Amino acid sequence: MRKLALALGLAAALPGAALATEIALTIEGEANGTVVIELLDDVAPAHAERIAALAAEGAYDDVVFHRVIDGFMAQTGDVQHGKIGGNMRRAGTGGSSYPDLPAEFSDIPFERGVVGMARSQNPNSANSQFFIMFKDGHFLNGQYTVVGRVTSGMEVVDQIKRGTGPNGVVVGRPDRIVKAEVR
Repeated sequence: MRKLALALGLAAALPGAALATEIALTIEGEANGTVVIELLDDVAPAHAERIAALAAEGAYDDVVFHRVIDGFMAQTGDVQHGKIGGNMRRAGTGGSSYPDLPAEFSDIPFERGVVGMARSQNPNSANSQFFIMFKDGHFLNGQYTVVGRVTSGMEVVDQIKRGTGPNGVVVGRPDRIVKAEVR
């Protein structure tokens, strides 16, 4: 298993990093601090590799948490439309320049702190977006790829600015990943 560290406000990604053991995402906004995520590369190797590669490239830098539903999850990772200064109305509709990934479903339940890959209606459409569970969401089990779990910093995740309405769209200035660091 690899570790993905989401360290809100940390150093730059390591150049030329292969598959990471940790990724540090620096988050800024209402939530500030470090979140460490263990990537489950033995469970979802292609998805873990994708997140690590995008973080190493700096693709997650300045990407917002565009969909945050209280009592459910916080979603981020739209490297195409979710950057600060971009067209925020389209946040959540894009991915990366890489092709979509085939699902890597497992028997790991969606519980508090689990990280899953976001996708469209097509189970094989995950690309760059991911979400962190605030609470258990077992109705997602077997429907979405589990790619990791928070090992420290859930108190920071709990402070991410919440969205409104059933889709959890964040109005105003959403919290953002300042820097994604591969360790």
